[in-house]
Parts: sequence; C-alpha cells; structure tokens
Amino acid sequence: MAEVQHKLEIFRGLLKFRSNQSKIWAVLIVLSIVTIIEVALGIIKPKALLELFLGMKILNWIFVILTFVKAYYITWDFMHMRDEKSGLRNSVVLPLVILVLFLVALLLVEADYIFQIKYNGFLSWDF
Repeated sequence: MAEVQHKLEIFRGLLKFRSNQSKIWAVLIVLSIVTIIEVALGIIKPKALLELFLGMKILNWIFVILTFVKAYYITWDFMHMRDEKSGLRNSVVLPLVILVLFLVALLLVEADYIFQIKYNGFLSWDF
C-alpha cells in the first residue's frame, strides 16, 4: 500500500519542515505559545481588558478567539484537513462554525437575562 504524503509546512507554506516529527514539534510549540498567552492573560488580567464589549469583557473575548484559533489549528494540522478537498473541509468546518456562533449568541442572550434578573431583582408577570 502506498504511503500518503502530507504537506510538511505550516502557516500556508511560511515554515517548511523535513519530517513529520519536526513539524509536530513546531505545531506543539505554536499551540504551547498560544496557551501560555491565555494563561498569562488569565493570571495578570490587565485592567484595560476588563471593559465590557458586546456584553462580555474584552479579556473573555480574547479567550474565546484564542480557543477557536487553537481548535482550528488542531483540526487543520492534526486531522489533516489541509490535505482534503474543499467539499469535505467545508462539510466539516461550516456546520461547526454556524453551531458555535449560534451557541455564543444563545449564551450571551441568556447571560444578559440572568444578569438583568440579578441586577433588577425578580420580576413577576401578571398574566
């Protein structure tokens, strides 16, 4: 059986590697750097990032975005989506993107409702 050749590059060909092992180490380093940035921001919590933006702190938005970046990168490299045809990539990625955006919208609406109940107190409806 013929061995499948995977592309030995990351960042759209910006970095090229000689073996899968060296590429895996590079991907590990990239993901570790993103994780270290997340942990450092979580520990330091800069005051400038604690302002509200679209109902959530900017710091939380950064965490959400960096988490999506890591998830995308893991899917792209370790699941070899880069080597697949665009139809398969779209059938995997697009539903996930749509569902995640829908989940974020629902969470923001529900969180705002809970915040309003906590802030204003319980409001009873007179039917």
